[in-house]
Amino acid sequence: MSAKKKSGNPIIDFTAGGIAGCCEALSCHPLDTIKVRMQLQGRAVAAAEQAAKAAKAAAEQALKSGNKAAEEAALKQAAAAIRPAQSVQKRGFIGTGAYIFKKDGVPGLYRGLGAVIAGITPKMAIRFWSFEEFKRLFTSKEGKLSTAGIFFAGIGAGLVEAVLVVNPTEVVKIRLQAQAHSLVDATEGPKYRNAAHCLYTVIREEGISAIYRGVVLTAARQATNQGTNFTVYTLLKAKLVETQPQYNGMLPGWQTSLIGLISGALGPMSNAPLDVIKTRMQRERSKRTESGLAQFTRIAKDLVRTEGVAALYRGITPRVMRVAPGQAVTFTVYEWARSALEKVPGLAPKKPLASS
Repeated sequence: MSAKKKSGNPIIDFTAGGIAGCCEALSCHPLDTIKVRMQLQGRAVAAAEQAAKAAKAAAEQALKSGNKAAEEAALKQAAAAIRPAQSVQKRGFIGTGAYIFKKDGVPGLYRGLGAVIAGITPKMAIRFWSFEEFKRLFTSKEGKLSTAGIFFAGIGAGLVEAVLVVNPTEVVKIRLQAQAHSLVDATEGPKYRNAAHCLYTVIREEGISAIYRGVVLTAARQATNQGTNFTVYTLLKAKLVETQPQYNGMLPGWQTSLIGLISGALGPMSNAPLDVIKTRMQRERSKRTESGLAQFTRIAKDLVRTEGVAALYRGITPRVMRVAPGQAVTFTVYEWARSALEKVPGLAPKKPLASS
């Protein structure tokens, strides 16, 4: 693969990446909210069913005792426990989205968007900038970049963005999206008012380490995602450019959207269990006596035992539906924004990099 590249200016990568990220978040965030709710709803169902069973057992015991007062109290408790158990149900993608919209309206589908917007510009800037830096590192003296080099550059970009930006913003986003009142009717209001209040509350109550809960899993997810994403996108783009010389390396928007959609769909298929367990870890309050590995093992075992192996892939449909269109939007807007920015005086490419 040749060493030709449109831009080696990090300002262009930062700005174009930020524009692309904002467009991606605004267009696809509702799908992410639905994905998180689907991943977490199994716990709400299990808790409601367990409460109903316990109340029923208490009622049966009271009936055997012959104590009228205890019997009436137990029956009331059983009825109160059965109602939420009946109202909390497993819903599919459309059902979950409809439930959120009915209960919270459009704002419910965009809950947590503030954290995403706040983190999207540095995330995309770091992703594209670090990808280009790693590509330069893996490019040979002859200006050749192998497929393996692209893959490892993508892995490196995923690791960097996960540690610096993605994990803290995802903890905040998941806490906002998964507040108990959003899954089960409750009398009290939401604990977190917005992204800033959520971040402040989590750090104050649980310490700074709380925003890095699940960072290993996040890094593993981002590394595999970006390794696959950039490799597939780069190879498909190179093939289309080669077979369509009339475009002079600038593919039509529908083509970048298509290959972005394809590349974005492959990553989630390989790391869905990591994403589900990571979501559960980030939602929990910290236990200072429990290590990250112990928490991971406990959540994984409880998840499989109570909800089955299929629970490890819960939310895979909305996740693919969220990530794939997101990557289509990101790459298309990024290519357009970068091309436009390169025409701005003073932002001319400074150093050639391997093509993307």
